[in-house]
Amino acid sequence: MPNKINKKDLRATPELEDFAHKYTEEGQGKIGSRLLDNYFKSVEKLLTKLNLSGNLSAIEIGCGEGFSTARLRSILPNNINLSASEYVAKLVPKAQARNPEVQIIQESVYETSHPDNSFDIVFLLEVLEHLDYPEEALAELKRITKPGGHLILGVPREPLWRFLNMSRAKYLKDFGNTPGHLNHWSSRGVIKTVEKNFGPVIETSKPLPWTQILAKKQS
Repeated sequence: MPNKINKKDLRATPELEDFAHKYTEEGQGKIGSRLLDNYFKSVEKLLTKLNLSGNLSAIEIGCGEGFSTARLRSILPNNINLSASEYVAKLVPKAQARNPEVQIIQESVYETSHPDNSFDIVFLLEVLEHLDYPEEALAELKRITKPGGHLILGVPREPLWRFLNMSRAKYLKDFGNTPGHLNHWSSRGVIKTVEKNFGPVIETSKPLPWTQILAKKQS
């Protein structure tokens, strides 16, 4: 982690959050499962914008318990070597057990263990809203992405996200804010932040109730 970021000052408490509930609770039933399926169908559609030929490397940063990793592995062609990482150490064994064919390590999004220009594709799905320092995280992802490589990022779309939470009587005392969400991204706001700290956004998608972005690191 960069010296200017003091771990003691971080508001984020990922070790206390339940990152599996959107797959094990909210993602159940007709509506929940359809929303989740549409989310990854949208990711798959963004991938069609890329040249996926040859031997490529990809990583998912902030994979939680590995539910999203399994989804990504199922939609990525076999020529793409997928790895993943997670900050909360106790979640790594769970993610690894769920994805035995994927190498999964523990690391911080602010200070990953990878050399410069390591990956053709970096995934950051439902992570940016949890971070104290989203700009620093995006700069680190830019560092490990190859020139001409891409970032696929997803965040909840505000204020729609809060409205939908309140409509199902969730988190009412916090006006619909999901616990652990430190940032509340409009589509315009996240595009501006990504373009400032990673590279130009070349495609966006809005599966209800999220914003997804495909951005390119300039050569």
